[in-house]
Amino acid sequence: MFTDEYFMKMAFQEAEIAFEKDEVPIGCVVVSNNRVIARAHNLTETLNDVTAHAEMQAITSAANFLGGKYLINCTLYVTMEPCVMCSGALSWSQISKVVIGARDEQRGFINKHLSLHPKTEIVTGIMENECSSIVKEFFQSKR
Repeated sequence: MFTDEYFMKMAFQEAEIAFEKDEVPIGCVVVSNNRVIARAHNLTETLNDVTAHAEMQAITSAANFLGGKYLINCTLYVTMEPCVMCSGALSWSQISKVVIGARDEQRGFINKHLSLHPKTEIVTGIMENECSSIVKEFFQSKR
């Protein structure tokens, strides 16, 4: 059986790819039955699309893989807490579990007192230091 950290490492690899592309380094994977069915990272600069967040890309890819719009019995592993837009999409997808690396105190959905689907389990703090550090490093390089 694979652990949350095992899959978060895969999401972190996606964040590293985003960093190399000069995108905000957030990555995620969607897992179903211990199998990765979608991988994604931010593509907002590449696609010139403010909605091209890692989570949005992963939701679309996973839904296409499954052949339906709901991600029931799936887990999303994401390096940074989803924003309000992404949390809304995750809620509509009825994803079963969301595992978050680092919290986003400014733009994350949790501090906005929003929630996901009532049945969605939320886990935070998996590889928190690594997930937080890559984003801080990215923005420090921009100053």
